[in-house]
Amino acid sequence: MITRYSRPDAVAIWSQETKYKIWFEIEAHAATKMAELGVIPTEAAQAIWTKGKDATFDADRIDEIESVTKHDVIAFLTHVAEIVGEEARFLHQGMTSSDVLDTCFAVQLARSTDLLLGGVDRVLAALEKRAKEHKYTPTVGRSHGIHAEPVTFGLKLAGYHAEFQRAKRRLITAREEIATCAISGAVGTFANVDPAVEQYVADQMGLSVEPVSTQVIPRDRHAAYFAALGVVASSVERLAVEIRHLQRTEVLEAEEFFDKGQKGSSAMPHKRNPILTENLTGLARLVRSAVTPAMENVALWHERDISHSSVERGIGPDATIHLDFALHRLAGVIERLNVYPENMQKNLDRLGGLVFSQRVMLALTQAGVSREDAYAAVQENAMKVWRGEGVFIDFLKADPRVTLPHDQLEALFDLGYHTKNVDVIFARVFGEG
Repeated sequence: MITRYSRPDAVAIWSQETKYKIWFEIEAHAATKMAELGVIPTEAAQAIWTKGKDATFDADRIDEIESVTKHDVIAFLTHVAEIVGEEARFLHQGMTSSDVLDTCFAVQLARSTDLLLGGVDRVLAALEKRAKEHKYTPTVGRSHGIHAEPVTFGLKLAGYHAEFQRAKRRLITAREEIATCAISGAVGTFANVDPAVEQYVADQMGLSVEPVSTQVIPRDRHAAYFAALGVVASSVERLAVEIRHLQRTEVLEAEEFFDKGQKGSSAMPHKRNPILTENLTGLARLVRSAVTPAMENVALWHERDISHSSVERGIGPDATIHLDFALHRLAGVIERLNVYPENMQKNLDRLGGLVFSQRVMLALTQAGVSREDAYAAVQENAMKVWRGEGVFIDFLKADPRVTLPHDQLEALFDLGYHTKNVDVIFARVFGEG
């Protein structure tokens, strides 16, 4: 993660300060319940909270201790003891390091997901606004990059809105699955810590209890979480790529906003490049790069090993911070997207009506012509237009195989025919009547 592609709120979740605060809360909540169960003195639990709740944990000091202990949780607990004093000996009773590390990681991922959900909501709001604005703005639909049949620009955006609705549901599910707590001891048997402690810490930290945690929370949860982030990132990229294509000089149906004073090229003053959506494509790749390592983290040895640890220290902050940034960048692009309906219409008309070829073919079949003969007649006349030899409807009128009256033939070149169900689709997406 680099500052250029991060927002402060997302970065703060992964700061050393936040991490150590969460570690302390986990330990202190566990101590509170242990005191209630009579495992440690009530006065000790109270002192831990009183002396530690407003403390500033010194990351440099913890690093200094860790340089000797070679163990981050022990270094932290040693530093807490320097702050709390004698009562700190009652911290971490029966617990293992993973109880703290995994529970903290769950809290950080859950909080990060809350930010991601906020980003998706902003994207959804922008897409809905622009889709309704261009509900009936005609444009050409393309398959394989080639003109196909008419659509509307609003329908394009409605499709992306439906996709980000799914993205939101995926993130909600991913958050629910990842937000689990483990306070179960050395190999997850609760031999030295009561299960009630785990339930109490989970409740206090806004988590659910991991049913069987061995010594770590099973990493299939994390694999599913990062896979969900990868899918959302791919949705970001799909919309970004669409905008990049629409901004091409030969198309220019929509383009990113271009601010006053902005420069597109160090060499060519005329350039207006799709830099934001190109950046989104790159960020999506970074987020997806976390998926395979997360999958490989699932197969840990026996009750645990730490092969996953170094991976997660990187992919946790990187994937969530990059996706958070990407979602807000995408929302900004949509909110300020320049849309050119006149160019859409010009491109739609570019092939002189070839986009209505299917309707002509279907009308011929309904008039008694076999599908094979109807296809051949329409295609042969369409190929003449592709070669620049004339106008599609003129060729059709002159072809004896096209047995339709001219007025009926002309009526088939009606744009409104292709947009008659826009309201139906919008109702499915936005819930309108």
